[in-house]
Amino acid sequence: MKKLPAKYNVIAMPFVLSVMMSCIISGVSTFMAIGIIDAFFSRWMTAWAISWAVAFPTLLVLLPIVRKIVAQFVEVPSKP
Repeated sequence: MKKLPAKYNVIAMPFVLSVMMSCIISGVSTFMAIGIIDAFFSRWMTAWAISWAVAFPTLLVLLPIVRKIVAQFVEVPSKP
């Protein structure tokens, strides 16, 4: 399978991270709110879709800010 060029990392990383995190967090939140019921999976997927719709653009906006904040107290590795 052919890989995307490195320039797409700016979008691909937040995309994958937002999918995984919003899925896990919405699953936990749904479980805590309603427990395991017959409609659990469909309610989880609805909650996940809404969560992801918020998470992805939020990551795109916040990731550059977070990188700058972290760079204030974490040393950037030198390139060989």
